[in-house]
Amino acid sequence: MFVTTLGTRLLRTVQRVSWRSTTPAWGARRLRPLARPPFARRQSIRSVRVSRRDTRSRCAMTLAADKNTKVKYRRDYAPPPFLVDDAELEFALHETATRVTAALRVRRNPAVSAEGQRALRLDRGKGVQLVPRSLQVDEAVLDADAGDYTLSPEALEIHRLPAGTATFTVRSEVVICPRDNTALEGLYVSGGNFCTQCEAEGFRRITFFIDRPDVMARYRTRIVADRERYPVLLSNGNLVESGAVPDDASLHYVVYEDPWRKPCYLFALVAGKLVAVTDSFTRAVSGRPVDLRLYVRAGDEPCGAHAMASLKRAMRWDEEVYGREYDLDVFNIVAVDDFNMGAMENKSLNLFNSKYVLASASTATDADYHAIEGVVGHEYFHNWSGNRVTCRDWFQLSLKEGFTVFRDQEFSADMLRSRAVQRIVDVMRLRSAQFPQDAGPMAHPVRPDAYEAINNFYSVTVYEKGAEVIRMLRALVGVDGFRRGTDLYFERHDGQAVTCDDFVAAIRDANPDAMDAQRWQQFLLWYSQAGTPEVRVLSERYDAAERALRVTLCQRVPPTPGQPTKRPHVIPVATGLLGSDGREVMRTQTLLLTAERQEFCLRDVPPDTVSSYLRGFSAPVKLFRDDIGGKEEEERQLAFLMAHDTDDFNRWEAAQTLLLRAALETGGELSETAAAALEAAFDARAESDPLLLTRLLTVPSEGYVADEVRDDDKAATAAAVDPVRIHAACGRLRRQVATRLRSRLQRYLQEMLPVEAREASSLEAVAQGRRALINLSLAYLVTLEDAPEEPTERTPTGYLQLALERSRSHNTMTGTMAALSALANTESTHAAPYRQQALDEFYQRWQHDYLVVDKWLRIQSSASRVSALEDVERLAQHEAYNSANPNNVYSLLGGFALANPYGFHGRDDCARAYRFIADQVLQLDERNPQVAARIATAFLKWRRYDPARQSAMREQMERIRRRETLSVDVNEILAKALQ
Repeated sequence: MFVTTLGTRLLRTVQRVSWRSTTPAWGARRLRPLARPPFARRQSIRSVRVSRRDTRSRCAMTLAADKNTKVKYRRDYAPPPFLVDDAELEFALHETATRVTAALRVRRNPAVSAEGQRALRLDRGKGVQLVPRSLQVDEAVLDADAGDYTLSPEALEIHRLPAGTATFTVRSEVVICPRDNTALEGLYVSGGNFCTQCEAEGFRRITFFIDRPDVMARYRTRIVADRERYPVLLSNGNLVESGAVPDDASLHYVVYEDPWRKPCYLFALVAGKLVAVTDSFTRAVSGRPVDLRLYVRAGDEPCGAHAMASLKRAMRWDEEVYGREYDLDVFNIVAVDDFNMGAMENKSLNLFNSKYVLASASTATDADYHAIEGVVGHEYFHNWSGNRVTCRDWFQLSLKEGFTVFRDQEFSADMLRSRAVQRIVDVMRLRSAQFPQDAGPMAHPVRPDAYEAINNFYSVTVYEKGAEVIRMLRALVGVDGFRRGTDLYFERHDGQAVTCDDFVAAIRDANPDAMDAQRWQQFLLWYSQAGTPEVRVLSERYDAAERALRVTLCQRVPPTPGQPTKRPHVIPVATGLLGSDGREVMRTQTLLLTAERQEFCLRDVPPDTVSSYLRGFSAPVKLFRDDIGGKEEEERQLAFLMAHDTDDFNRWEAAQTLLLRAALETGGELSETAAAALEAAFDARAESDPLLLTRLLTVPSEGYVADEVRDDDKAATAAAVDPVRIHAACGRLRRQVATRLRSRLQRYLQEMLPVEAREASSLEAVAQGRRALINLSLAYLVTLEDAPEEPTERTPTGYLQLALERSRSHNTMTGTMAALSALANTESTHAAPYRQQALDEFYQRWQHDYLVVDKWLRIQSSASRVSALEDVERLAQHEAYNSANPNNVYSLLGGFALANPYGFHGRDDCARAYRFIADQVLQLDERNPQVAARIATAFLKWRRYDPARQSAMREQMERIRRRETLSVDVNEILAKALQ
C-alpha cells in the first residue's frame, strides 16, 4: 500500500504459466436478491437517491475511540470459525444515505469445533452508526428483541443460526453516510466522487463482515447511482452487466464479478465524473490483451501518460523477472484527491493518491516521476505478492509489503539504470526513518507481536526493513535460487492467506543446500526481534607467511521495549579488498556472521590491503570499525575508498562518513583529507556519473546528524541532541564544501545550463544527474552569498538572482523547486527579499494546481530557519491550506514537525512550537485519526533532547492524552512514547 521509488536488469527466460479462466464459478449458487421486510420494501432506490431528510444523526462518523481498547496479540491467532465463500453486494449510492445490501454465503470452518460456532460474529466499524435495517439468515428474519442477534460498538453477533447445515446465507441492509466519513476509511466522498479505502479495517465501515485477511471470498457487486452525477461506476473484477434502472431513467447500474477469492480489505468501489486514459498491454506468454484504464478528473488526462507508461513497464518487468502474468482482462487505476496513504492495491482497481499519478514536465520534478513509477509498480506487483497470495493476519503484514517493496526497489533500479543511486535512496530512507524507529518507543519487529491500532504498523519497519530481510534472503540463495523460491511460493500458496514463515519455507525448500536447518531457524529472528543490529570490526590481522587476512567481527542488538535481551542474527557482510594501488584484489565475498563474535580467514591476500565492508549495504545494520590507527588513518582510508572502491554504494558511504564526522566532531570544519577527496570525486565523476556525484557531495541532513549523536564516536549510546548546534554545524559544513568546490561549481553551472535546456524532458540517468548537480551547485553557491557585500574574489555574487530567475521561469519543475528550496533555506537579511519574491510569485503562478501548491507549502514548512513556526502558523490560515486534505497536512504540518528539526526544536521558546503541533493533533484527531497519529509521531524522540525540551514536549503529550475521546491511533503512539 505504501511504496518507495527507483542497472543491470535481472532477466530470466519467461516460464509458461497456465491461464486460468476468468469465468466466475457462481452458476446455480448465485445468491438471490435480499428479501426485505415490509418496512424496507416500501422505500425504492429512487427515494434513497433523492431523500432530503437529515440522516446525519444515524450515519455520522463518531471517530472517537476508547483508550482502553484491547491489545491484540499475535500469539492469540485462531482460525476463523466461519468462512465467506461468496459475497453479493448492492450499493444504492447517495452522499448522505447510501444503502448497502449484502448477501453472504457463509460456511462453517471444518477446522474449528462446533463449540466455537454457536454465534456468527460480523465486524462493525467502531464509532460508526452501522445499524441493520433488515437482517436474515436464509429465509428467517432476525429480531433483536427475541435474542436472535446482539449489536455492540464493534460487532454484530448472530445467535440464531441454522442447525445441522454447513453453509447458510446471511442477508443484511444498512444505510451509511459517506459524506461525513472524514476518516477516509470505508466508503467516502472525495471531490464529489465516491471511493473506498478498506485496508486495513475499512470494510467494516461499509457493511457487516468477517473483516480479517484470512477470510477470502468471490465478490459480485452491483452499483446503482445517478447517471448524470456519477457516469463512471467501477468495482473489482470484470464488468458483466450495465444499463439503465428500469423504473427510473435518471439512474444507471453496473455489475462487476471478481472470480478470484480475496479478503475484504481488497474490495474497492469508485463512482463519479471521471475521464479515462486508455491503453492496452499484451501478455507475453498467453498473448492475451489487457485493457488498461487510468481515471482522472477532466483536464488531467495529459498528466496521466507517465503513470500509464510506468504501468506497462511494471507489467512487462514482472513477467520477465518473476514470470508473473496478469490474471484479468482489465486493470484500472483511479486518482483520488483525498487519500490517507500513497495508493491501494485493490484487485484490478487500484486507488491512488493523485500525487502518485499526475505528472507533466511543467509540474513534476524528477523525484515525482520516480515516485510515480515506483508506486505504480508497487501496487501492480501486489497483484501476486499480496492479492493472489495474501497475509493470514495483520501481524504478517510484511509478508506482502516487505516483499513488494523489495520488488518495487529492484524495478526502480532497473528503470533508472543506476543501481547504486537507487540503493543509496533506499538506504537513506531506512537510516533516516527506520533506524530511529528501531531505537525509539515505537520499536517493533518486522512481524509485530502486538498492536492496538493496526494503522500505526504500516511502518518503515514492516515495509523498508521487511524489504531488507527479503534482500538478505536473495543474497543467501542467489538470484537464481531466489527465483526458484518465489516460483515455489506462488505455486504452493496461490489463493491462500499465509505467514512470513511460509515465505521463508518456500525459499528454503527451493534451495536445500543454501544453509542448514539451524541457520534457517536463526534467520527467522529478523522477523521477531526489534532493533537495529550493530556489527563491529574488532580486528584485522595479516599473516604474511600464509598470505591470509583474519577478520574478527562481533554483533549485538540493543535492547528495545519488551525485548531487553536479543539473540545473534544471521548477517551477510559483503566484503571486498582493494590493493594499495586501488585495484581490487578480492572480489566481493559474503562473510556470514551468525555468532556474537566470529573470526573469518581470507586467503591469498597481498599485504597492505584496504577492506570494503557491507558492500551494497548487504544487511540493515550499523557498522563500526576498531583498530584502524586513529582518526587520521581512518580518514585516509575513507578517502581511498571514495576514490577507488569498485562498489559505488561504498564510495558514497565513505563520503557520507567523512561529512558526518565533520558535522559531529568539528562543528562543520572540513578536514584537508575530506576536502581533497571531494575535489577528486568531482573531477572524476562530474561528466561520467553526475547522479552519483550529487549524492557523494550532499551533506547529511540535520535530522540524520541528530540521530547519529553519540556519547563518543564509537559508542552505541545516544547522547542529548542540541538542534541549534547541529544546525550551525551543518550550515558551516555546507559553506565549507561550497568554498572548496567554488570554482568547479561555477564552471559546471556555466557549461551545463545550456545543455540542461536542451534535455529538459529527458528522464535518462545522465540527464537527471546533470540537473541534480546543477541544482546542488546553485544551492551551495547561494550559501556563500549571504551578505550584501561588494563582489570580491572570495565571495561570488549573482547566485541569489539566478535562483530567483530559475524559480520564475525554468522549463522544468525540478529546477524551479530546487531554486525555490535554495532561497527558502537562506536566513540572511540580504537574501530575504529574493526569498519572499520567489515564494509569492510561485504561488501566484501555481495557485490553481493543488499538487504544486502542496510543494509550495512543504518548501516553506521544512525550511531550516528559526522563523519556520511563524511561517507555518501563517500558512495554516492561508487559503491554500485545507486541514481535511491529508496531502495538505503532510506538506505543512509534516514538513515542519517531522522534517524540520531546527524549525521545530531550535527556538528558545520551543514550547510554543510543541503546543502548536499538539493543538493541530487534537483538531485532526476529531476527523481523521490516521493523519493525526502520523503528526503525533513528532514527539516520539522527546527523550533525545535536553531537560527543558523534554519537559515541554511531555506536557503537550500528556495534554493530548487527557482528551476523553482521543482515538486509539494517537493514544497508542503517545502512550508508548511516555512509557
